[in-house]
Formats: sequence, C-alpha cells, structure tokens
Amino acid sequence: MNPKSLWRCASLALGLVASGCAVGPDYHRPVVAMPAHFAERPGWTTAVPADQAPKGEWWRVFHDPLLDRLEPRVAMANQTVRAAYATYRQASADVVLARSQYWPAIGIDGSATRARSPGVSGRNGGVVDAATLEGTANWTPDLWGAVRRLVEQNEALAQADAALFANATLSEQTLLATTVIGLRATDAAVDLQRRTVEAYRRALDITQQQAEAGVAKSPPSAVITARVALETARANLVGLGVARAQYAHAIAVLVGENPENLAIDHDGRLPDVPAVPVGLPSTLLQRRPDVAAAERTMAAQNAAIGVTVAAYYPNLSLSAADGFTQSPLNGLLHAANSVWSLGASGAETLFDFGGRRARVRAARAAYDAAVANYRSTVLNALERLENDLSGLRILGRQAGALDVAVRDAKRGTAIALAEYQAGTVDYTTVAQAQAVQLADQQSALNVAQARLDDAVALIGDLGGGWSADQLGRTR
Repeated sequence: MNPKSLWRCASLALGLVASGCAVGPDYHRPVVAMPAHFAERPGWTTAVPADQAPKGEWWRVFHDPLLDRLEPRVAMANQTVRAAYATYRQASADVVLARSQYWPAIGIDGSATRARSPGVSGRNGGVVDAATLEGTANWTPDLWGAVRRLVEQNEALAQADAALFANATLSEQTLLATTVIGLRATDAAVDLQRRTVEAYRRALDITQQQAEAGVAKSPPSAVITARVALETARANLVGLGVARAQYAHAIAVLVGENPENLAIDHDGRLPDVPAVPVGLPSTLLQRRPDVAAAERTMAAQNAAIGVTVAAYYPNLSLSAADGFTQSPLNGLLHAANSVWSLGASGAETLFDFGGRRARVRAARAAYDAAVANYRSTVLNALERLENDLSGLRILGRQAGALDVAVRDAKRGTAIALAEYQAGTVDYTTVAQAQAVQLADQQSALNVAQARLDDAVALIGDLGGGWSADQLGRTR
C-alpha cells in the first residue's frame, strides 16, 4: 500500500473518532440527603485526636495478641476474600478487553500451495507453486462513543468489584474479630464456672459439716440441695467445651486452615473496649466500601445506557491489506509482486420492531434500580451506625449497673454463708444468694461481650479505615 494513502486513511478515521460524540447520558452522582450528625451524637461533641481513628490494622485497638496474629491472615488465606479478589481480576481484564476495541486488529496471513493442473506440461510436470504473504488491518472506529461507554462501564464495574473485594475482606475480618471475642468470652465463662464449682464445693463441705454436727438449720435436704448445685455447675462447665470448640473451628476456617490444624490456648481475658471516633455521617460515602460499590455500579449502569443508545447509529468498518503474491514461488518478496487493498463498509439497522428501544428502556430501568440500591445502601449504613452507637451507649450504662450488682451479690453470698454457719438462716438463703451471684456474673460477662461486638461492628460500619480514594489505584 502507498504510505501516503495509508496515512490519509488513518488520519481520516482518527478525525472521525475525535469528532464523534459519546451518546447516552453523562454520569452525575445522585444527591443523597445526609444528616448533619448522628442521632446518638447530637450537636457538637468533644474532639478526638484523628490518630486514634482505626486505620488499616484496625483490630490493634483491642490489644488482643490472638487478633493481632490472625487478622492479617484473613486477607491472604480466607477463601471468601480470594473469590472476591478473583472476581476483581476478571473485571480488570474486561477493562483491558474493552479498551482494545479502540484500536485496529492487525494480523498477518500467509499461504503456500503446490498443485498440478491437467493438460499443463513443463519442466515440473505440470506442478505449480504459489504463495501469498499479507499484512492485514481491520478497524471499526468508535464514531458514536459506544466503545467509550463500554470502557466507562467496565471501569466502573471493576471499581465496584474492587470495593466489593475490600468489603469482603472487611466483613471476614470483623467476623474473625467477633468470633475471637466469642472464644475469649467462652474462656471467661469457663473461668467463672470453675470458680463457681469451687465455691459450691466449699458450700457443700460446710453443709455436710453442719448436718453432721446436728445443726437444726442443716437438715439432710440441705446437703442434697448443695450437692445438686455443685453437680449442675460441673455439668455446665463441661458443656462450655462445645461452644469453645465451635469457636476455635470457625476461627481456623476464617484464616484458611483446617479446623484440626489450629490450636488456640485458653485465655479468659477479654479484649479492651476501644473509644472509636465516629466523625460525620457525610463521610460514610467515602469510608464504606459497600457504599462505594453501590455508587460505582450505578455509574456502570449509566454508561450501559450509552452503549444501548449507540445501536441506533450506523457502524463503519475499515480494512486494509498489503503484501505479496507470486506464482511460481520464486521471487515472492520482489516489489513487482506487491499487492494491496483498502476497504470500507457501513451497516445500519432500519427496522428491528422495537428491539433497540426495549434495550434502552431496560438499561434505564437497570440504572434506576442501581440508584435505588445506592440510596438504600446509604440508609442501611446510617441505620447500622445508629444501632452501634446506641448499643455502645446503653450497654455501657448496663455494664456499670451490673458491676454494682455483682459486687453486692458477692457480698450477699458471703453474708448468707456466714449466717448459715452461725445457724441463723437455713441453706435456702445461701442457695438463693449463690444463684443470684452467678446470674449477675453471667449477665455482666454477656454485656461485656456485647459491648465488644458492638465496637467491632462500629469499626466495620465506619469502613475499617478504608477510603474510596483507593479505587483510583485499582485501575
């Protein structure tokens, strides 16, 4: 092909693409009404230093060595996270695939044949060699922006999958945190039950001594009551082993291990309850990966409208070939054997009986659904945060009240046991005091676990230190 002709052809096509418009609506993020502050944090609140806000390794605010050791493994070995990452990689490949449509497809064709024709004589006995070698180029210029909208759509979908990958990681990490907290609370319950067994054993010894001494307030039924309480406490202690094993197995799966391969030592110390800076509701649009995923999905659906609208316009395809052909084979690459071709074709659908119009309506409906899902995601995020904040506030007050109740219950049990030894009350008073003490201690432990779970949920609902700015680094 004449180089000047090729240059004119390429310049013309590029000019058509540059002057072309991208059909369909340009994307603008819909406005979502956000409150000025959370209902649980009305008006101005005391400023909290920003360096206390959870960053990437948010679990360190709980000061638990098991969390610090296992949480990094979630991002590397958790199978749910791996699946989300694979989906993101697939979406990233779709972006490259869409961008490839900007450029012509360039290839090379070659052929060689040997044939004998009847009635042809010659030195080779009528056998003829032929060969062809060509370079080809085929291109469909993006005149109406269909490819641009497709790239825009796939980029938004890839960013949505990147946000979903971050959300899956955060969800599995928060699940691991609450599971570890459940394990710690179970170990604490085991310690409490062991202390209860020891206390009931001492009470049984005192009751047996009182019965042997013939104290009127200690009939044989008192010994039976004390023995039943002790055996019940022992049974409850054994039963806690089931819950602990289940927590340990769940932790192993979350970090990508077989349940039998992960051994976790007993430790009844609960993690610390951190003070988590909350910030303003408006920042949720940037800090929550699920909100970012919903927003990017909305942008992708908007671009999909442009892809369907472009089907109303004609397509132009360009083709070019340049090469050599020769028969016989000798001298194939000589300039005299050069061949070239230029071609253009156009296509336009005249009647499709409403097919294109239906596809555009479907794309617009999908966009409207994405907008509704985005707004719903934001509202659900606000609801969950309000629940986290109210839970922490109310549970904090309940924990304070239970601390007082436990302290008084312990004192009441000691007084009842002393009075029983003195013969001024029967064993029923002691049994009732012990039951109240155990119930209050168990309630205090349950509330402490619930506070920790709410703190984990609050950090997760705030995005765990994630920011939508990270999406710009995923492309």
